[in-house]
Amino acid sequence: MTLNDQPAQGTVQSRSSAELNIDYRARRALEEAERAERKLRELQEQCSELNSARVRVRAWEKAHGLRLPADTTHPILLIVAAATRLTLAEVLEEQRARVVGAEHA
Repeated sequence: MTLNDQPAQGTVQSRSSAELNIDYRARRALEEAERAERKLRELQEQCSELNSARVRVRAWEKAHGLRLPADTTHPILLIVAAATRLTLAEVLEEQRARVVGAEHA
């Protein structure tokens, strides 16, 4: 390294804190946008008429970190039906199918 290759005295070789803050904010905004996009896709999956009741209920479970209860009178079944755009009868049928599937497993 020659004298001409060295940084001038008093200059900062690393990035300034202002630049780092801008990068951090930009990265956080990108992460937030990705989270919002993922949440929208999950919402679309749980209520898309192109998906079966099974897929829609599983998408609802994944989005909320919950499992469909085994109790056929549980009040959350109405909420699941509304969120997935299924009828209560369809949600109950998915619930019954799981019980039958578990018995045969």
